[in-house]
Amino acid sequence: MGIDIAIDLGTSRTRIFLQNKGVVLDEPSVITFDQITDDIIAVGEEAHKMLGRTSERLCAMYPLVGGVITDFSLVESMIKIFLKKVSNSRIGMPRVVACVPGEITEVEKRAVVNAISSAGIRRVCLVEEPVAAAMGAGVDINSPHGSLVVDIGGGTTDVAVLSLGGISVSRCIKTAGNAMDDEIIKYVKKRHNLLIGKSTAENAKIAVGCVGKVGENRSFRLKGRNAVTGMPMQTDITSYEISEILEDIAAEIITQVQNILEETPPELMGDIAADGIALTGGASQLRGTAELIHAATNINVRLAAEPSLCVVKGCGEALEYINIGDKGRVTPISEEY
Repeated sequence: MGIDIAIDLGTSRTRIFLQNKGVVLDEPSVITFDQITDDIIAVGEEAHKMLGRTSERLCAMYPLVGGVITDFSLVESMIKIFLKKVSNSRIGMPRVVACVPGEITEVEKRAVVNAISSAGIRRVCLVEEPVAAAMGAGVDINSPHGSLVVDIGGGTTDVAVLSLGGISVSRCIKTAGNAMDDEIIKYVKKRHNLLIGKSTAENAKIAVGCVGKVGENRSFRLKGRNAVTGMPMQTDITSYEISEILEDIAAEIITQVQNILEETPPELMGDIAADGIALTGGASQLRGTAELIHAATNINVRLAAEPSLCVVKGCGEALEYINIGDKGRVTPISEEY
């Protein structure tokens, strides 16, 4: 029998967890292909380096947007290549646990399942992202106890209240890390007449970004092309500038958290008030995020250890439920194919 695998097929990054080995792959969800022959040129880190640098014949792109597949054949190829990187000759037809955003359609779920199955997978189990994120953050989701998790990823932000292995109340919005990068690009063009790519915007966000104007006001050098003259240009952007740029996005995420709390049953609300909010996802690491949510809710906020890996680690923990036999035991797996 093959080794069971957990996959976090994210908008920005794809991560793979192997049973008994942990996280073995963490690479950008980027693929480069030849537009004439349709040959795959590069995937992952190698393809990410090509973003914005390809010739007219080649195209480097993210084949997922907002946690949803936009190009099925490219995702299919990407998964096959990633699985080859982490597998060996002894792994054949493994079983997979994969995560999906909290609110996607059955058609979108089926697209994820089909893309994974095409790689020779004989069984695919799905786990909703907020459930996986909570498990990866060390939350006991099987107890009759309310827990609130806020997972701010690349394509989506999932906010959910969990209890007894499932979701009590949840929201999923397509306002997350990628939307932040887009806002930085728009601001720099409007304010400085400077055209930059998504990679540059992301690097600036990671290096000096913050929300709420907390801590030291650091600066980052942006390099790109002048929108008026077309000549090379560079300028600096500061942490506090980025805080202003991301103000509306941060407000939208906080509004979703507040809405979820308003819909939470009173008994679960008491648990959340006592235990606090678990914050996960790569974009949750922006300085000031936890403080901003705490100020808006008056509830303690805990940033999980390795927040960007919580979802894939939670999927890895869900592997033990594939062979579940106890009828009285609650499973985080929502669907099987």
